[in-house]
Amino acid sequence: MAKTKSVYVCSDCGAESLKWIGKCPSCGAWNTYVEEIIRKDPAAARLSIPGVEQSGAKPQLLRDVTSKEEARMDLHDAELNRVLGGGLVKGSLALIGGEPGIGKSTLVLQTVLKLKDLRTMYVSGEESAQQLKLRADRLSGNSGAADHCYILCETNLEQIFVQAHNLQPDLLIIDSIQTLYTEMAESSPGSITQVRECSASILKYAKETGVPVLLIGHINKEGSIAGPKVLEHLVDTVLQFEGDQHHMYRILRSIKNRFGSTSELGIYEMRQGGLRQVSNPSELLLTENHQGLSGVAIAAAIEGARPFLIETQSLVSTAVYGTPQRSATGFDIRRMNMLLAVLEKRAGFKLAQKDVFLNIAGGLRVSDPAIDLSVISAVLSSSLDISIDRGICMAGEVGLSGEIRPVTRIEQRIQEAEKLGFSRIIIPKMKGMERFPSKIEIQKAGKVEEAFRELFG
Repeated sequence: MAKTKSVYVCSDCGAESLKWIGKCPSCGAWNTYVEEIIRKDPAAARLSIPGVEQSGAKPQLLRDVTSKEEARMDLHDAELNRVLGGGLVKGSLALIGGEPGIGKSTLVLQTVLKLKDLRTMYVSGEESAQQLKLRADRLSGNSGAADHCYILCETNLEQIFVQAHNLQPDLLIIDSIQTLYTEMAESSPGSITQVRECSASILKYAKETGVPVLLIGHINKEGSIAGPKVLEHLVDTVLQFEGDQHHMYRILRSIKNRFGSTSELGIYEMRQGGLRQVSNPSELLLTENHQGLSGVAIAAAIEGARPFLIETQSLVSTAVYGTPQRSATGFDIRRMNMLLAVLEKRAGFKLAQKDVFLNIAGGLRVSDPAIDLSVISAVLSSSLDISIDRGICMAGEVGLSGEIRPVTRIEQRIQEAEKLGFSRIIIPKMKGMERFPSKIEIQKAGKVEEAFRELFG
């Protein structure tokens, strides 16, 4: 007979307590403890996966372990392959998270429709087979293109493993992990216990059968993956699909990747027929004609391993109310306040009684510190109402003393600006750039005053 007990579990860190407490002693979060029913089953009653032998591992010397290149599965999507590190590793468990309606299921389904040489099993716990069929027809434009994809509308994990054993798929899709439940836990689907137990069982299935699994996960209001934090520790790869629903661009970031770099990033454009890969985002982000307009500066940024040029837009106006407003979209508001303080202290421009609004064009969110120079240049351009020449771009990190600090991979930034037809680029003073071959005019600045003289005379 199984023994049951009730415990309280922190939804952020997974810490357990016998009674409800307001503040978690482990992570310090408030009001995160929820009640869970834990059933302790005998060892013989544990969940077994059909077709998988229950064998224990034996210790071996590190020198006896043979290493080889991981076999990867080509997903026929250059952006997704780049973020995954070259493709999906066989036997891996990947998690894709994002806000509702951002396009997670669309991205996965249109990728599955391209894999015509693989047998795919798409498990949907949220949509019916008819809904998936309508979406597949819209994405592929051909109802016969999905003859390699099998749909299973099921939320019971035991039944999913039975069907997977019978079908023997090459790729398994779970949409979504928060809808699954196992009979080994008595809590409701989406609870911490169910998500933890289902994820651990799916990980065991992936490792012991060699079938890669793609999980689609929800996020909470704070923007993190819903469920216990152990879910992100269990999986091999965590991908974040983000973007503004009012803009057309979507960004796929790698937060964790055991088989590749976490600095990679993929860009998509949302269209009526699905998501389109953006191979050269610089041309799309610089399509607007802002010749003669003040408050616009072009930054040579790098997100992940790829350089691209973005528009930094600023608006400075006299404060109507007593307290000036500070607003930033796509940029860290605290860093913008620091840059405004540098402008006032080191460059002598008074902005204390003015409203400052900053926007990164295209709905992107950029964390590269090299766009600091373009931010303060756009702010100053709007404040003086003097436009910046369209043929000028810039890259540089601004320090607290007003110096322009060197940035990484400056050669790639210069080559990207040259490829898009820019005539000048302002960069920090760096060693080794004297002999860099380039058709674009390179101007070096050590302080913000020097950069402003190059821009405004």
